[in-house]
Amino acid sequence: MRALNKESQNEQVRTFTALLKARLSKKRFVHSVNVARAAFALAERWGADPQRAYLAGLLHDCCKELPFEEQKALMQQGPFVVSDTEWLCKPVWHGVAAASYMYTELGIEDAEVLSAARWHTVGHANMTKLEEVVYMADLISADRSYRDVERFRKMAQNDLEKAMLAAFEFAIDSVMKKQTPLPVSTVEAYNYYLNRIAARTEDKQKAADRRKNA
Repeated sequence: MRALNKESQNEQVRTFTALLKARLSKKRFVHSVNVARAAFALAERWGADPQRAYLAGLLHDCCKELPFEEQKALMQQGPFVVSDTEWLCKPVWHGVAAASYMYTELGIEDAEVLSAARWHTVGHANMTKLEEVVYMADLISADRSYRDVERFRKMAQNDLEKAMLAAFEFAIDSVMKKQTPLPVSTVEAYNYYLNRIAARTEDKQKAADRRKNA
């Protein structure tokens, strides 16, 4: 993607913000802006591109309120592969639909931004830093008020990988309670971050043992 200068980036954000304000309910629009701001802050904290994070966060729910048939049509038009279990779970369609809309209708070709929007609901193993910060931003945005949100906000600031693991535990538990299909990529993401944390713990123990035996 051709890099935009700061003025062009700001103009693009203003254009898309106006589009969302007209396109979404007030509640969904406020959430989208809050996610963009949270993604920007997390990107600064963890070394992702803040401008890309803001844009992906801003647009991640741009198709959330469309009828499922329209979401399905966008998913079929776009270039993104959709798994069988995702097709069975309509509440996650809006992530793929958003990325498809961003690509086909808004002319966004930045693969990182598109991918962050596409995976913001279901996740996958070995996510990029930008995907991680947008995923977490959606979970901890200022409008969120569920019971564990403060715990997730603290974790996202202190240890992003542990926050991601906790987020997938939360997501899987929520899906199981609803008894809806669980996308394979979500399970793979949980396993990936579980193994990452275990490997980190093992490395720390080995380092401690070496110091002890030195």
